Amino acid sequence: MGTEELSVAVIGAGMAGRAHAYGYRQAGSVYDATFPRIRLAAIADANVPLGEDATRRYGFEKTYSDWRQVAEDPSIDAVSIVVGNALHREIAQGLLESGKHVLCEKPLAGNLEDAQAMVELERQYGASTDSSGRPLVTATGYTVRRTPALNAIRERLESGDFGPVSNFIATYLCDYSCDPRAPMSWRYKGAPGSGALGDLGSHVIDTGEFLNGPITTVRGAFMDTIHKERPLPVGNVVGHAHTEVSDEVEPVENEDFLTFTCTFANGAIGTYTISRVAFGSPNGQSYQVIGPWAQAAWRIDRPAEFEYDDAQAGYTTRGPRRVLINPQTPLFANSCAMDAPGNGWNYNENFVIQARAFLGQVLGDTGGLLPCASFADGLHTLKIIQAVAASAAQDGREVSIGR
Repeated sequence: MGTEELSVAVIGAGMAGRAHAYGYRQAGSVYDATFPRIRLAAIADANVPLGEDATRRYGFEKTYSDWRQVAEDPSIDAVSIVVGNALHREIAQGLLESGKHVLCEKPLAGNLEDAQAMVELERQYGASTDSSGRPLVTATGYTVRRTPALNAIRERLESGDFGPVSNFIATYLCDYSCDPRAPMSWRYKGAPGSGALGDLGSHVIDTGEFLNGPITTVRGAFMDTIHKERPLPVGNVVGHAHTEVSDEVEPVENEDFLTFTCTFANGAIGTYTISRVAFGSPNGQSYQVIGPWAQAAWRIDRPAEFEYDDAQAGYTTRGPRRVLINPQTPLFANSCAMDAPGNGWNYNENFVIQARAFLGQVLGDTGGLLPCASFADGLHTLKIIQAVAASAAQDGREVSIGR
């Protein structure tokens, strides 16, 4: 791909921001060995000590206290936005006005109006170029779709091995909100659909569509909140971490848990269960795909394998079998230093593949990797989220999804 250099920055130094920083740091080490040098320019965070820690850990050059410093730095080419959802629109606009490529963490925005405005920015700046004359890239980060095992299942789906898919079952159960003394943060503010559905559901909704095609309708939605108020923190809140809290409380505005069903374009019926108050489930994400000829399942706490069952074996030995990812699995070969069966898989590597794909888009060559989702794709997810919230508000009524 030549010898040009790409300069990157990350806005937000929390848990997901560190994952983006790690992704950029490792992106040049996977797949095509001739990828241009990646300069780790800056990490920006209003919590300067947090930003400085991430800068040191991941080998970036400097720390900024304000995202505007990233926008004003002419040496930076591409930027990840990894902050509170309500801040995405303003930052994306500022970066695009400065001629920078943008990768925005999911969900695209804090509400549908901001997401629509960001799609307008994507259209507006689609014909613009950076300082090197490269068309500006606007992308939404969905990292689950970079999982090799899920790509192996998708490959089998596309080959027709399942037959007509009848059922897709997705769960995302987390426990980060179980404690009623967990501090108030931006995660608990916003309209119905911006809580567990926006935070966790955006992952499983995108993965469902990655495997089955677009969701066309949703129905049977129910959502509720267990802890109706939360104490205000004394200091900064980072990610899901607990911190010292005051005696003052504020109301929780969005949902703790929900369920809904949907129909996909391939005819499959989807069943979703999502919660941020699921005791004992720090990160319980799982998927099951069922058809008349085969079925498959994957769970995030066993990411280097998936279950698969079909008629290859006779009835005496038939049953779900454990398939380890290997160099024949999509995305796995040369994705890490030890790409051999049995060495496992770390979800952090999904961020590496995403960063590599995003920077490949900037260069005009993804090297065969699936391009990142667009802002328009991110808006589509928010339309589904809004439809689920509307179904819940109307006792489970069916709601159609518009593109």
